[in-house]
Amino acid sequence: MAHAVAASSEEGSLQQTRRASSASFLGSMLEYYDFNIYASASALIFSEVFFPDAAAGTGLLLAMATFGVAYVARPLGGVVLGHFGDRIGRKNIMLLTLVLMGSSTFLIGCLPDYQAIGWVAPALLVLFRVLQGFSAGGEQSGANALILEHAPTKRRNFFTSWTMAGTTAGIVLASGTFLIVASLPDETLFSWGWRVPFWASAIVVVIAYVIRRKLEEPEVFEEAKDEATELPLVDLFRTHSRAVLRVVVCAMTASIGTIVSVFALAYAVDDIGISRQTMLWVSISSNVLAVCVMPPLAALSDRIGRKPVYLSGVVGCLVFTFAYFQAISTSQLVLIFLANFALTSLSYSAAIVVGTAFYPEMFHTRIRYSGSAIGTQVGYAVAGFMPTIGYAIIGSGRTGWIPIAVLAAVICALAFIAAATARETAGVPIQELGNAPTPPRETDGAPRIAPAATSNITAENHV
Repeated sequence: MAHAVAASSEEGSLQQTRRASSASFLGSMLEYYDFNIYASASALIFSEVFFPDAAAGTGLLLAMATFGVAYVARPLGGVVLGHFGDRIGRKNIMLLTLVLMGSSTFLIGCLPDYQAIGWVAPALLVLFRVLQGFSAGGEQSGANALILEHAPTKRRNFFTSWTMAGTTAGIVLASGTFLIVASLPDETLFSWGWRVPFWASAIVVVIAYVIRRKLEEPEVFEEAKDEATELPLVDLFRTHSRAVLRVVVCAMTASIGTIVSVFALAYAVDDIGISRQTMLWVSISSNVLAVCVMPPLAALSDRIGRKPVYLSGVVGCLVFTFAYFQAISTSQLVLIFLANFALTSLSYSAAIVVGTAFYPEMFHTRIRYSGSAIGTQVGYAVAGFMPTIGYAIIGSGRTGWIPIAVLAAVICALAFIAAATARETAGVPIQELGNAPTPPRETDGAPRIAPAATSNITAENHV
């Protein structure tokens, strides 16, 4: 009888996990469609629409900077949304992030250009971009925490991987939309054509909101709510400060994504002369493959551990970033596609998909949302300014990409060290994550170990 009850409970939990994974996949896909159409627009459109009077080259630099400001707002979003996510629940905050992101994106599409209202136009652009960043600061961490806390112990990364697969699918959707838009005549493109993908976010909000309303809070979170303090942020830095720092450094690998999706796109089109459509197809094809390989890579990390898969991905990123830029500099399309597959579809995918479980697993349930949100968003803040930094340090000629590739290599090396010295979390029961076992002590001549879930010693003692 007890076995039947346990089996029924496990099946119910698995159904909740699948529902949470599906909702997070679709929600993340639709929300990151909003976030990433801005990336394509900043690389291809905004220098003409919002900064037409800037000096040669400066307009693109300013457009890239507006892309980066969202990454400044993301840590603030991580702090605020993480606090309420740990205090009142994951689901409500995920609904809030969705509405905020969709509204900001729609309003960007409604903005008058510089010729109509002068510098008020780019100022409003920056404001709405900041709101996008604030929303994104709590989106992915909330989804990962929700799925992780529903999922079976031995399949946690497989299920959380669908959040990142959804994010990548959003990039595909955004790139595909801009591929259509970029084929318009320049007069149409720069007047109203670029606005259509932003207006489409109104549909995005409605669909994703309906999906996410059906989610339920995880049982382990409901149990941990009684342990939560009034200020999860204080608790976080008192007990898990090293884990936060580790996640910050590991999350900086997102720099590879922004370098490829924004800097390399603009560099290939503006400096090398490759067509917009070709480079958008490179992005679409590599990200479609990434969506397909992410769940198997995550399942592999459930089987052999988070660290081997993550570390392999980081090493691949270091190597293939150089290969990708070298291919762009030669304008050989076959090499560009192959190098981007190796970099984006395999190496980068391995690192970021493992992070969907690896990062939140470093924290106790009562502060999991805050810890993973703050850690990742500070790391992403660095990533957000990589395109701007890239154009600030770019060299001349067809080897001008080398400085940004070297910077990317340094980031990969730091992430490798941070992950290599972390505790392996694959297969650790959810109640023990973020806790260290209490040291054994003698009682009546026999060693006794207190249950890990009741220990107040943090995972920092393992690093």
